[in-house]
Amino acid sequence: MRPSTRTMTVAGAIRTCRSAFLSIFIVSAVLNLLMLTGPLFMLQVYDRVLASASVPTLVVLSGIALGLYAFSGLLDILRSRAFARIGTRVHAALAAPVLTANIRIPILAGQRAAGVHPDRDLDVVRRFLASPGPAAIFDLPFMPFYFLLVFLFHTWLGVMALGGGVLIFALVVANEFTARAPTREVGQRTAAQSKLSETARRSAEVVTAMGMRERFAHRYGQLLAETYAAQERSSDRSNFYSSLIKLLRLVLQSAMLGLGAYLAIRQEITPGVMIASSIIMARALAPIEQAVSHWPAFVAARQASGRLNQALKQADGDAGTADLPLPRAELTVDQLATSAPGEPMVLLQGVGFALKAGDAVGVIGPSGSGKTSLARALVGVWPALKGAVRLDGSTLDQWTEADRGRFVGYLPQDAELFDGTVAENIARFDPNADMAAIVEAARLCGVHKLIAKLPDGYNCRVGEGGARLSAGQRQRLGLARALYGAPFLIVLDEPNSNLDVEGEQALAAAIATMRQRGSIVVVVAHRKSALAAVNKVLLIQNGQQAAFGDRDEILSKVALLPGAATQTEGYAHAV
Repeated sequence: MRPSTRTMTVAGAIRTCRSAFLSIFIVSAVLNLLMLTGPLFMLQVYDRVLASASVPTLVVLSGIALGLYAFSGLLDILRSRAFARIGTRVHAALAAPVLTANIRIPILAGQRAAGVHPDRDLDVVRRFLASPGPAAIFDLPFMPFYFLLVFLFHTWLGVMALGGGVLIFALVVANEFTARAPTREVGQRTAAQSKLSETARRSAEVVTAMGMRERFAHRYGQLLAETYAAQERSSDRSNFYSSLIKLLRLVLQSAMLGLGAYLAIRQEITPGVMIASSIIMARALAPIEQAVSHWPAFVAARQASGRLNQALKQADGDAGTADLPLPRAELTVDQLATSAPGEPMVLLQGVGFALKAGDAVGVIGPSGSGKTSLARALVGVWPALKGAVRLDGSTLDQWTEADRGRFVGYLPQDAELFDGTVAENIARFDPNADMAAIVEAARLCGVHKLIAKLPDGYNCRVGEGGARLSAGQRQRLGLARALYGAPFLIVLDEPNSNLDVEGEQALAAAIATMRQRGSIVVVVAHRKSALAAVNKVLLIQNGQQAAFGDRDEILSKVALLPGAATQTEGYAHAV
């Protein structure tokens, strides 16, 4: 059994950068000390240079101040670069788990996962880490140091500075509590808008051919208006608090000068202290103002982090046993019931049959009866609510995902191809794929000559979704991918829906060959020609198993089943 591994989280990825954060904290401490350059320079100018009228002293002090400002600027640049690299490192640490979540969550949650986008949430977190926001957070711990300095100048100056800080902090807390709902609403509106845009792009041919473009544009405009309204509400709230805090800081700075002037008149402090205390207080309050200006990004990053952690935890489910022997003898389906992921309605139930190595079963029945549901349950992408699918006695989840890919071949109704070469698609993007095995799979389903006629042959790029190929070519390449590596369990869902006569003959020959090699083949069929090479037939009606047995026996009796005479018309002439 593989040792259990902890789910990677955003906090866990950030913890891998602890040494970098420690270095940033040290740099921030030095930066905040260097921020005293201006107040101390003004203090010396007012209390020493003006009093002594010494130009050489002014020149020396100016040179020292200029050098310290330059050093401060250099450290600030280095700190900004460090945050950018931390964002990149966290993104790299979570990239693979997030991709896994992107793949698994739709399988686990179905339609409820439509608004879940872990990749976008990760990008939100990365952008915030690389922004000036974290720098303001790192400066906040040094605020008490500045207040202490003001107290050392004079108690009343310190009281005013601290009182202003408390008032601004209260506004920050109010900003925090009022920012959550608007920021969440912006995220939801943006996700809905993006979903509609992706749907329209994916279905561009249908939208254009059926004159739906203007309707989609109108609907998109409505969603866009809602998004803008939500963004404006969030922005107005953020700008209100930001402006209020900025105004309060300016008032406090002027009040500090006024109080300092009063104390200077009474000769309790010097004019230099009056100016220095005002600058120091402004510096003490600056991180708060910066934090408020970046607060929407901080709230968005925090919410994205929460969603991302939940998605990563939900997707962390590959707990199979490594090196478990691959199946090679039988498939047993025991009173299986299944439904779409995340949906309560049972779409298929009461299915039970057994197949031996070399068997092939044709799954027939009317549309909507549950044939595709069975196919998805057999390969493990739909859950078994009751019963089980067993290979050599073991359920699918007892193997790791990588090992399942070695003995399962699957061709769904939509033979989705990926942007890459023909060879990469057939080999399932295995970087160590054997070219001989790729060609063998292509020859097996009669697509080798077709590939040879493509530009660059096996190195021809098929485009996103196989856009450069016809529907029949995509289906035949999808069949070659399903047969690659001679898997033990091969599930084909309407594999001849886009094939011509030559393609159907190649399909029948491929099924016969795989049976001879000891594979089990499950063929979901609407067209009778798909049953030519099977020896078993399974009839599904109304979401339940109606009959199972030898092909000739079932096809000869299928017309006698209630309601089957018209629903399965034509299957009896398959052989």
